[in-house]
Order: sequence, then C-alpha cells, then structure tokens
Amino acid sequence: MAESPAGTVFPATWEYSPAPESLKVEVPGSTKLFIGGQWVDPHSRRRFPSINPATEASLSQIAEGDAHDVDAAVAAARRAFKPWSKLPASERAKYLYRIARRIQERARELAVLETMDGGKPIRESRDVDVPLAAQHFFHHAGWCDKLRYAVPGGNPRPLGVCAQVIPWNFPLLMAAWKLAPALACGNTVVLKPAETTSLTAIRLAEILQECELPPGVVNIVTGAGATGKALVEHAGVDKVAFTGSTEVGKLIAKACAARGTRLTLELGGKSPNIIFADAAIDQAIEGIVQGIWFNQGHVCCAGSRLFVEESVLAEVTRKLELRMASLRVGDPLDKNTDIGAINSKGQLATILGYIDAGQKEGCTVCQPGAQALPAKGFWCRPTFFTGVQPSHVVAREEIFGPVLAVMSFRTPEEAITRANNTPYGLAAGVWTDKGSKVFDVARRLQAGVVWCNTYNQFDATSPFGGFKESGFGREGGVHGLAGYLAE
Repeated sequence: MAESPAGTVFPATWEYSPAPESLKVEVPGSTKLFIGGQWVDPHSRRRFPSINPATEASLSQIAEGDAHDVDAAVAAARRAFKPWSKLPASERAKYLYRIARRIQERARELAVLETMDGGKPIRESRDVDVPLAAQHFFHHAGWCDKLRYAVPGGNPRPLGVCAQVIPWNFPLLMAAWKLAPALACGNTVVLKPAETTSLTAIRLAEILQECELPPGVVNIVTGAGATGKALVEHAGVDKVAFTGSTEVGKLIAKACAARGTRLTLELGGKSPNIIFADAAIDQAIEGIVQGIWFNQGHVCCAGSRLFVEESVLAEVTRKLELRMASLRVGDPLDKNTDIGAINSKGQLATILGYIDAGQKEGCTVCQPGAQALPAKGFWCRPTFFTGVQPSHVVAREEIFGPVLAVMSFRTPEEAITRANNTPYGLAAGVWTDKGSKVFDVARRLQAGVVWCNTYNQFDATSPFGGFKESGFGREGGVHGLAGYLAE
C-alpha cells in the first residue's frame, strides 16, 4: 500500500507481466550528415554520443556538423530549389504520398527507435507520434496542387530555402510537421534535429532516399547549439522555422529581423487546464493525465497549471491522487509503461530543481505510488503541487517535466484572469458540461489553441501555434501553408 502526504492510502498498482517490445532495431555505431542526397562525414570530424535515457547506454555516435557543413547543405538546397519548385504539383504530391506510405510501412521500427532515443513510452511513439507523422505527409500531399485555394488572391509562390530546427520531445513528428508543408509548397529544406534525439531524423533521411526524393530537396545536419545557430543565421536561408525555448526563439527573431528573413516560432508554454464544478470530473482527470503525465510534460502545450473550482477542489485532488498512484513508471519499451524516462540527465536535474523550489516555497508535493524506480536511467515520478500561489515559481515558469501546479478559483472571471496571468499563450483546456460557458471562456483565454472537454488532441488539418512569448505563426492546416508561401 502507498500513502500520500495527506494521508490517503492507495492500493498497490496491479502487477502486470512484462510486455517488452520484441522488435530489435539496428542502430549504427556512428552517423553521417545527409547533404545533397549523399551521406557525408562532418567537416569537424567530431561526433558526440546519443544516450538511451532509460539505460544511460550510448546508442550511437552522432555527427557534429559545423558552419562548413551548413554552407554545403544550404548550397545543396539552393541548387535543388528551382527544379523542385518547377516540378508539376501533382508530381510533388507523389513524393509526399510515397514518404507517408513508407513511414507507415516502417512504423514499428520508427516507434522503437524513437522510444530508445527519447525515453517516451512505446505506446506513445507507436500510437501517436508515428501515425501523426505519416498523417502530415498524407495531408500536405493533397495540398500540393491546391495552393491557389490556400492563400486568398494572387499566385502563391514558394519562398526558397527553409531552415528548420526541431526539439527533442517529438523528434519524428516535429520533422514531419515542418517538412511536409515546406515541400508541398515547393520549398527545399535544411533540417537540424535536437542533439539528444537525432536518430529518427537520420532514419527519415533513409526513407527519403528510398522514395527517390531529388537530391538536395531535404538536407539533414545534426549537431548541437552551434550548428543550429550557424543555420538560422545563414545568409542563404529564406525562411526559418523553429520549435524550442522562448530564450532561443528571441535570439533567432533578432537575427532574422536584421536580415528580413521570414520566421515561424513555436516556443514555450505554461498552459492552463480549467475544471468547473459542472464538468464530468472523471473525464477531466483523464484529460489532465493525458495533458501532463502521459507525455512526461515534454510538450510546450502541456497542461501544467490546473485551476479547479473551489467547490470540487477536494474531489479533484483526491481522484487525481488515486489516478496517479496507478501510473507505471519504467522501461519505455514495455507496453504496460505509462511514464517513461526523462530525455536527458540535464533535463532531469532541471525538473528536480523545480520540485525542490516548490517545496521550499511552501507548496505541498504529492507523488503517489510506491513503485521503485529503475537504478539506471533518468527517472522522475509524476508530481503535483497543492497550496500553490500565482507568485510561486512552479506556477510561473515552464518546467518541461511531469509536474503539475494545482490552484483554485471561485468565479469564471477569476479563472480566466489567473489563466491569462502568464507571459505565454500557447494552449489551454476548459472542462464543463455547459456549451455556452465553453465558448465564452474559450474566446477570452489568451491561447493559440483551446481544447474543450479534452486535451492534447492533434490533427494535420488543424493549425497549431501561440502568441505572446509562445511565438507566432501557425503550423498545420491551411493556415500553416501560408508560412511557406510568398505573399
């Protein structure tokens, strides 16, 4: 039996028999850069390890690209731009369809590799990341010959060479999220994946070769921050698309403004979930779990602030504790696992630092469940805080981990005011059985995406993005195409 700090006693988690993923995925001992349709060694001759966060074992030595490699990749993308942009739209669509189908055919392999490299549970990689990656290519393939309907007036034209920098939380999905619309609009791309999760981007390059995508249309340069900096500041780039931290996004915005380069930013968030007393509480609890713990809080739109109407606060807190106690933390490749490993040692230290800060500020920490964490790897129990005030650090700053701050409210106006009391504006959730209340609250929330009686639902046909310090521009849907077309 497990006991919470409040004294609530929970039944032990039902022990399931292990259900490990049986597919063995081969990982190369070292990788190369993908430039101009060829695999090339990095100019620096340097490589760095990609670590399995669940075991701390080195998976592969990743090529570290430098400014010379970025120059070569941008030049290859520039050479490919004219023939690719002049290719009949129906022919571009065929390439995107092939890529989507090949992702589907290699879905199991990609899911296992994503989990090994990033630490997320295999269920999420298998059921969310890979299918959505294929969906983005399918969806945008359909837009290739319909771009004149996407942007009102004129004759839409591609921008040119696009620099795309993606984060570590959804490596394959973020690659598809950015590549598919850029290619559909006739642009060419230089992609820089996150240094801790480069393996699925490299495997995606293999798929592009299998689909005979013309050389130079997509180039992949791996590396760390210096590589990304060289790419987004390159004078030969016509468009930059970045998903990552607000701090880095501000630096990129400054660099692009100096050159007049088109820019799309999807940055941090401190997204609120608002539960009204008339909501279906059990449904809301599942939505909270889906929004913060099933993805380890590793999404910018994670519902990391929970506002509960005061009359149901005790009920929500009790049910939240019970549900959390049932979550299984462990081997990400086990199909029973709910919570996988934190992506890196550095990110784990950041999360634990915030948990410590919350306790020092007087918040009550709750980590239900008595399951022992594995001895090796980077692990954090799902956590929530009660007794949180808006001034507390856990209520203000993006933690990017499985940590939830619980607060209360008495009126809809108070809930909206407190939810909007953040420099971010990426996403929000509203839980109520009153349709009029849903629409009234949703339109007053300062968030790019508002989910109603659900959370973290994504679709290639729907635009995603934020405002304030969560960035600008949209990705996905018809709105996302505009960011890759000349005005």
